[in-house]
Amino acid sequence: MIDRRFILYILLGVVAFALWEAWKKDYNVNSAASTVTAAATTTIASQQATGGASIVATEQTGAAARVIQKQAIVALENRLIKVRTDVLDVAIDLVGGNVVQADLLKYPEMMRQEKPTRLLNNDAVRYYVAESGLISALGPDSLAAQAQYASPQKEYVLDSAKDSLKIRLLWQGAGGVSVAKIFTFTKGKYDIAVDYEIDNGSKKQWSGQFYTQIKRKDFDSSKSLFQFSTYIGAAISSQEKPYEKMSFSDIEDATKNKKEFIRDNQGGWIAMQQRYFLSVWVPAQDKIYRYFRNANNGIYTIGLTENIAIPAGKKETIGAILYAGPGVTENIAPLARGLDHTVDYGWLWIISVGFFWVLKNIYKLIGNWGWSIVLLTILIKLVFYKLSESSCRSMAKMRELVPKMQALKERYADDRQRLHQATMELYKQEKINPLNFGGCLPMLIQIPFFIALYYVLIGAVELRHAPFMLWIQDLSSRDPYYVLPILMGLSMFLQQRLSPASPDPTQAKMMMFMPVVFTLFFMNFPSGLVLYWLVNNLLSVWQQWYINKKLTVGAKVCRR
Repeated sequence: MIDRRFILYILLGVVAFALWEAWKKDYNVNSAASTVTAAATTTIASQQATGGASIVATEQTGAAARVIQKQAIVALENRLIKVRTDVLDVAIDLVGGNVVQADLLKYPEMMRQEKPTRLLNNDAVRYYVAESGLISALGPDSLAAQAQYASPQKEYVLDSAKDSLKIRLLWQGAGGVSVAKIFTFTKGKYDIAVDYEIDNGSKKQWSGQFYTQIKRKDFDSSKSLFQFSTYIGAAISSQEKPYEKMSFSDIEDATKNKKEFIRDNQGGWIAMQQRYFLSVWVPAQDKIYRYFRNANNGIYTIGLTENIAIPAGKKETIGAILYAGPGVTENIAPLARGLDHTVDYGWLWIISVGFFWVLKNIYKLIGNWGWSIVLLTILIKLVFYKLSESSCRSMAKMRELVPKMQALKERYADDRQRLHQATMELYKQEKINPLNFGGCLPMLIQIPFFIALYYVLIGAVELRHAPFMLWIQDLSSRDPYYVLPILMGLSMFLQQRLSPASPDPTQAKMMMFMPVVFTLFFMNFPSGLVLYWLVNNLLSVWQQWYINKKLTVGAKVCRR
């Protein structure tokens, strides 16, 4: 006889191991690359391979290093202009006109703190910038990636009475070509329209490339054992694949092995993802772009280019949308096809989306994400009630055979072959599937739904810093006092007490330790996930008691 709980725990263990292996693959970082010694300082350097500016660390010593560092910081600060809206605080580097800092004003970095989360950052360790530009052939009217733009002022603020703010950065070439790089910010939105007005006032055709790219280091090295997260890395879109992940390790390996990634595609987008937040470049969807990726000195780049040509005396406008903000489906889905998949809910995405839709609508009614999780758990339990009842009845029939099977074991203790034959005859006589498929199938059907909900509870930015009650003030982080994990372990222990011990001594001993193992395993899980598991266990205890009460005396030993 197959013990259903044993199979459940084994499958959960396999799932946990698979998640852990996936986490290590996606989020493993080279801590040495992030180490900055006291002798290291920051200087500003140009990169011409794909265009754009970067900040690199170089080892200097003594007073000279400190002077260079201070000069570099002052030089960079003098090049920045600041833009503030109701949701964004952005810094733009006049060299290249790139967005090098982006603070998300509605999302504090820590609970009960005013400091906002900084998504884009030109810091040497946490380097993460969004670049765009025009590159032409060298000459008196050329426009390079490091073009020096001019701005009439250093700071801009979106007036609360207005819906949008336009900022014009100007570049003038010696040969008659001029460019206005225009940033359009909109109230309440994280997407920024970035347009280039190119005026070819020369007497010959201007040709070049328009590019957008996102560059960042893999600086997220704070993970520890049993701390899981969602995908972190690059992603692109194409007509064939609306959503395609490109992990940092894949980009690194492709660069080392000199495997060029060049793909021509109409429309699409490029993105960098992490838990809760992302940055995306979305160009015009009716044009052909060439996509590229590379890794250089620990900086990973994903980008796209478009060839352009402007006749003499003509003007043309070209551009793209930059999104830098939270992974909220309502914000990003309208921007381009496939962008809703960047709200990473794992390989059971379609089920997770359904779960979150239900969870969100419950929240709209009651206004508390914790109680929304409780009600969602109850709904899931109701949906699977009949499956669980069928499973219990099947297990009850199997339990009725325990005394007869024990008698067979004693009778044929020295003859394994005869014991097997007698056992099969008993199953046939009682009309019971020896694999107990009826008992296992309902449990197997539910496992994908548990995994899908797991990804919702760890990946939804709406649950970030969301309070529940009493000491649980952030459903996205672990319980600070470990009360929920301990209660969850006690609920598992209660389930075991309500069920008879397994006839297999080894299996029975293993079950005794399962509540302790799972309690330790859940210690660092988000409290929202532990809350779901606790409520699910309590409902299982009640369901087990209720179903057993309905069954015959021989079926009262039903185990979930």
